[in-house]
Amino acid sequence: MTGNSRRTARSRAKPASEDDDDREVRNATPNPKVRRRGREQSSLRILDVNLKFLLGFGVISFSIALIVIYRLVNPAEVPQIPRVITPLPAPKLADLPMFQGEHKESLYWGTYRPQVYFGIRARTPQSVVFGLMWIGAKDGRFFMRHVCQDSDDLKTYGWTRHNGRDYGHQLLVDQTMTLTTSFLKSKANGSGYGGDWVTRIEAQVDESVVDEEMLKNMHLFFYMADEGGNALTLGGGAIGSNHDSAIALGSRNDVGGWQLHIKSEDNFDMHYSGFKTPYIHNLSDLVQADLGVKARNFGRLELSDTLDDSSNILVFQISARISFKADIVFVSGTGLQDSRVEERLTNLAGASLSSLLNEKQKEFDDKFKRCYNLSDQLDSGSVTVGRDALASTLGGIGYFYGQSKISLPKASKLDTGDNFLLYWPAELYTAVPSRPFFPRGFLWDEGFHQLIIWHWDTYISLDIIGHWLDLMNIDGWIPREQILGAEAVSKVPQEFVPQHPSNGNPPTLFLVLRDLICGIKKNKFDAAERRDISIFLDRALIRLETWFNWFNTTQSGKDFSSYFWHGRDNITTRELNPKTLSSGLDDYPRASHPDEEERHLDLRCWMFLASDCMHSISKLLKTESEHQEYRSTAELLSDFELLNKMHFDSSYGAYFDYGNHTEKVRLSWKIIGAGSNNPKRELLREVLEKPVLRLVPHVGYVSLFPLMAKLIPPESWILEKQLDLVSNRSTLWTDFGLRSLAKTSSIYMKRNTEHDPPYWRGPIWMQFNYMTLGALHHYSREPGPYREKARTIYQELRSNLIRNVVENYHKTGYLWEQYDQKNGKGKGARFTGWTALVLLIMSESYNEC
Repeated sequence: MTGNSRRTARSRAKPASEDDDDREVRNATPNPKVRRRGREQSSLRILDVNLKFLLGFGVISFSIALIVIYRLVNPAEVPQIPRVITPLPAPKLADLPMFQGEHKESLYWGTYRPQVYFGIRARTPQSVVFGLMWIGAKDGRFFMRHVCQDSDDLKTYGWTRHNGRDYGHQLLVDQTMTLTTSFLKSKANGSGYGGDWVTRIEAQVDESVVDEEMLKNMHLFFYMADEGGNALTLGGGAIGSNHDSAIALGSRNDVGGWQLHIKSEDNFDMHYSGFKTPYIHNLSDLVQADLGVKARNFGRLELSDTLDDSSNILVFQISARISFKADIVFVSGTGLQDSRVEERLTNLAGASLSSLLNEKQKEFDDKFKRCYNLSDQLDSGSVTVGRDALASTLGGIGYFYGQSKISLPKASKLDTGDNFLLYWPAELYTAVPSRPFFPRGFLWDEGFHQLIIWHWDTYISLDIIGHWLDLMNIDGWIPREQILGAEAVSKVPQEFVPQHPSNGNPPTLFLVLRDLICGIKKNKFDAAERRDISIFLDRALIRLETWFNWFNTTQSGKDFSSYFWHGRDNITTRELNPKTLSSGLDDYPRASHPDEEERHLDLRCWMFLASDCMHSISKLLKTESEHQEYRSTAELLSDFELLNKMHFDSSYGAYFDYGNHTEKVRLSWKIIGAGSNNPKRELLREVLEKPVLRLVPHVGYVSLFPLMAKLIPPESWILEKQLDLVSNRSTLWTDFGLRSLAKTSSIYMKRNTEHDPPYWRGPIWMQFNYMTLGALHHYSREPGPYREKARTIYQELRSNLIRNVVENYHKTGYLWEQYDQKNGKGKGARFTGWTALVLLIMSESYNEC
């Protein structure tokens, strides 16, 4: 174990309370007034009665005394919340004054539903939510579009501009139809809490390729739903009133009275339908079923113009010829006497809206240039990709509310009837890695997201980090994947929903905190920002301490200053190399036989980052004298000789994990149940040699962690060896970026099971290429014999990464989760996430401290 903790948060159990009956007995006093009997009773009779009374009273008193003594010695157990689902008893970061008032109201409404193509909600549980669907046509068939999914095969979709607060512009191309959605908020006099907002929806068709009549018509479905189940009221504009543009109205405690209006100069038909349901994640199915009624009976794609009793969802169908444009305006505070609704509607629609959107676009473009200062050497195509990467990162911020499912600890004696516990109800404001595939919060991804966002808006970044740290339990554990609410749960197979409290995730939030502290040292913030960052860190310190201590105790190894990722399966018969999901590098090869002897190099380097950052925070807050253990831990983990002793192989010139390992492991087809009625052919793990404790000889991203952490002295010959590994085409170098695993590895591009293709066994991932570039940039400026070599490699690697991502984006319309190491083609999910770090690579924004 390293870095002895100063303190660890612990719960205080209340003493068992006494029963009321016991309390009454213990506090009772004898009654001095004894009721006398008549004179005719003899003295002998009186004595007989008194003896019986005293004997009975004595027996009862003795019994009660025994009961009281027993309960004092064995107090009744008070039901307690299991530790794993007990919140850390510390002030919440989300409650800081900097996140209240104007900040909170300005971020109340937003495009906080990244899982759908276009959605709006408030940052509150049981919000009124809004969304867009449309009918797309392909190969003569109609398809409903709503939830982002790869199977829809859109040519592209994503935000081209988004400032994270009150403006965004999105482009969606579905076959021959192009949709744009623009979002704008306004805080006008008379509006309610959070202000008003408008979305402009425009549809265009490529006339040069459209010859089918069905492709020249469009069917949009704009809906609103009350998550609290409250009934919504249909407006006159939805039922054909020519003098009323309101299609829905109502009232809420948060925003007061509200109205939803539609404004358009184009001709269109409108139909509606209302549903009563507690969930909205299956809304697509409800709408399609409703459309099917008229489609079957009359051959028309029209909603039924009917409402369920007390409908809490209203869907409005807008049918028109393409091209088409409409403004949908939400106005709040309509019940106020001086609400000036008509004036506000006029200012948020038509020509006025066009002018406002142009102003916001210019503001975004100007700020983008200031914040990221892209080199003049980059062409306009590259700049566009960097801008879209930022916009999609900000537009991918979501708000979620619900309870995580926590897998029952193996030693638990709780009988819940299920194999999980429920975390406390919590909210999460976070960016997401991928709208179609991972539209929820991931702990280690979020650190990389915030490396991008803090350059744009420090307060949004701090707000998000605060929400994540507020999810910490009393032991310092944070569930690594946040699947909150019915919509989020509907996207995840049930077996993957419960989170395991023994498993961690790389503490990448320290990357952002390190950047912020560095920014203060470099005077990158104004006085107000410096003050607020310090206030945030001061409030966050107890949570960061507890988080650090959780890693430092639960993930520590047997050897002094060693760590290993817990949660690997040591009895698997199907995995070629047991996965290490908690590390984030899922199937990256580790020791073939997991046990407590393992030493994981990447976790050791993450712990160096964490301890070094905690030391910097304590220095900034002037509490360094109270936190000397962070300095000593950082010094221990950066001890170059000790690092080499534990992880360096001089014959390879590379750093490795250590553990119980053999290279002679393979997957082989076996017949299971031979001779039975149901024999099965399965691909099973076969071990051909007894494992021994040794360094695990697989060169890849893990091998580069000491380089990425800048732990290698610039004059050391070992630095040259690392530069050789990076630049060698037989190991990690490709023309598109550094591959995750060397071609020389015995597991390079090998399947891990029959159903698991290689993931971290060759493909190119942006976050570790970015971290490696940061190290190369550092060594290219440090005096030493390998300075020029580092600079040359840096420049070529940076150029390769930018070129490949830009070419893929313009060719496919997307950023990708990973890139093929052979041809550079985008692979995996359509993915913004850490791939958006290409923007920081373009702007050469790396940690400078």
